[in-house]
Amino acid sequence: MNPLLGAEQAVLGSVLLDPGQLSHLDWLAPDHFYRPVHQALFAALRKLRDDSHPALAEESVPLTWVTDAVAEASTHVRGLTTVYAHTLISACPRPTHAPVYGRMVLEGAIHRSITEHAIRLHQAARSDALQGEVEGALHCADVLTGVLSDLAHRWGTEPRAVAPTTPPATVPAVPPPVRADQVAEDERFLLALLAEQPKAMDEVVGWLRPGDYADPAHGQLYRCLGALHHRGEPIDRVTLLWEAQRRGLLADGTLSGDQLADICDGVGPGSAEWLGELVMRSSVTRTAATSARAIRALAENAALAPGRLINHALHALGPLDEVRARWRAANGHPAPTPTGPAPSPTGPPPAQVHAALARSSPRPVPPSSARPGSAPSPAAVRPPSRGHG
Repeated sequence: MNPLLGAEQAVLGSVLLDPGQLSHLDWLAPDHFYRPVHQALFAALRKLRDDSHPALAEESVPLTWVTDAVAEASTHVRGLTTVYAHTLISACPRPTHAPVYGRMVLEGAIHRSITEHAIRLHQAARSDALQGEVEGALHCADVLTGVLSDLAHRWGTEPRAVAPTTPPATVPAVPPPVRADQVAEDERFLLALLAEQPKAMDEVVGWLRPGDYADPAHGQLYRCLGALHHRGEPIDRVTLLWEAQRRGLLADGTLSGDQLADICDGVGPGSAEWLGELVMRSSVTRTAATSARAIRALAENAALAPGRLINHALHALGPLDEVRARWRAANGHPAPTPTGPAPSPTGPPPAQVHAALARSSPRPVPPSSARPGSAPSPAAVRPPSRGHG
């Protein structure tokens, strides 16, 4: 027998045998049951209890408790018979174990609910990627976060992000990128613009990261641009090629001279900020899909305890929260100011701090090595209409 089915039958059988067990199951809801007939029957039993059914006042449970419960549930679902109700009664080993059986049902509901919301998040991310939007995926992520918090409190734990000690046993295959050709073209255009107009780095360096590029080679090239910008060195195709060589990108085949030349050739006017936002949109939906796949893999692991599942799922949403914060900054909605101590006034200039963030692992720059920051250049020509998704 399926363990979850056995638990659902046992908890219903215990209440049919002893209506008083409902007082120990107030935290269990009808929608926590998997089978619709079980949902309807548990809701009917609670309704009879709330309506002060005569069986609650009698020492021995009368047959009317069972027949009235079946009659009430039958108004909401088909196929329920008194015979099945007696089958549920026979499936209950001990009526006094009802809270334990209920916890088993809730555990199954937690795994099932998290799986369903992870699927919705993945579907929303794919849909947003096709439309060049992000709001649908971000809304589903907020809903999933709320669901995880509610399930944690129902289970009796505090929701907190905890990294798994070991990776999930099975990770779903990564689907092909959505609009891959268009995303790659946007990335190439942005890199070409940054190589041709180095001062445009000031428009994106505060919130765009190498990991936001779908093509790892493009991310590495952006890292090279960020390093040159951070050191205050000239940026052109020659210095960019040299930086790529210094980082071993030519030797390991990540980049080639011809590939870099193709990117830098034929650049026209454009806005680095607008192109950067296009890259960020792709990064948000891609990160949302990755988080959704990781959460679904966790939820489908029946051996994972609910508390750990909830905390690991919250941890899997962490990368999406980080990308979302930078997306908001790109759109002029920075994250709330932290309440911690103010930074030292002797630190590096803000321009250099932003430049250092262009690298995946920024290192603090000592004040003695600070270079005078150049004033930001006027933004490049922006297209006439610009959506923020």
